Amino acid sequence: MDAKTEELRDAHDVLADFYVTYLDGQLEADPIERSMLDLFAEQVRSSGRLDVADVGCGTGRLLPYLASRGLTPRGIDLSPGMVEVARRDHPGFDVQVGDLWNLPFTDGELAGVVCWYSLIFLAPDTRAAAFTELARVIRPGGFLVTAFKNGDGSPRRGGRSTNLGVEFDTYWLSAAEMQARFTTAGLTTVFLGHRPFNPVPAGYLLTQKTP
Repeated sequence: MDAKTEELRDAHDVLADFYVTYLDGQLEADPIERSMLDLFAEQVRSSGRLDVADVGCGTGRLLPYLASRGLTPRGIDLSPGMVEVARRDHPGFDVQVGDLWNLPFTDGELAGVVCWYSLIFLAPDTRAAAFTELARVIRPGGFLVTAFKNGDGSPRRGGRSTNLGVEFDTYWLSAAEMQARFTTAGLTTVFLGHRPFNPVPAGYLLTQKTP
């Protein structure tokens, strides 16, 4: 693990309980984000398989929602602190420590993957391997949905506004780059949406692995 990834992991260990409070109720108050997850869930259910993973699950806040939509979700996160909080607050779900470049799943094991604002941490030289690894674990015909912050890919320092003494790099990628990365990895666009600010420019992308 390189120094930047260690910085990201250690910062999110510190931020775990902060995010429980900060994100409380946000999904319930956001019909657009619920609609994207609902669309993903409907597509996955139509495939006849229900096993999905939330990669970069953080506090695990999406796991109960995905389960309520008929899916069987598991969580993966780089931060042991986040995993501890997810297990504490959402008992009964399988949540593991893991990283995006070496996911603990066999080839084509999953019917779907969720990456909810978890791809904003990918440095340029790590992106190709990450997108390839995500595609590897999805079965042919399976789906991936992601929410991301829409930008020009310039590095930004995150964490400062929390006043918890942590910092880490983030990258807001354009919708065009997100689509291109997934296409190269073997995932085609099913739906792309965006909104200018809420409170930052956000994009939503549903993709399907080539059957």
